Amino acid sequence: QVQLVESGGGLVQAGGSLRLSCAASRSISIINAMAWYRQAPGEQRELVATITRGGRTNYADSVKGRFTISRDNAKNTVYLQMNSLKPEDTAVYYCYLDGYYGGRWSNYWGQGTQVTVSS
Repeated sequence: QVQLVESGGGLVQAGGSLRLSCAASRSISIINAMAWYRQAPGEQRELVATITRGGRTNYADSVKGRFTISRDNAKNTVYLQMNSLKPEDTAVYYCYLDGYYGGRWSNYWGQGTQVTVSS
């Protein structure tokens, strides 16, 4: 069974930075898309950023120019560098990947890591 282990969340002041990491617990044969989502209290989960196997990225308008998604295919790891953080970035952040493991394609989710930005 594959698990995604997240790290890097925490409490930061507005204007500060955090770097989230998410690593798969097992080596996955093929990983297509990797992504970060977030969910604030009382809100639906929203897509923050995606990165394809070839490295093409896409961002939510609310984080463009401040967040950067990257991946290390050899380590089955995805990162989210978050700069110029704002209080409205406060949420639980979840990583996601679409991968081929154990003879089938599956979607995998991390357990979530809390990011809190104080004003």
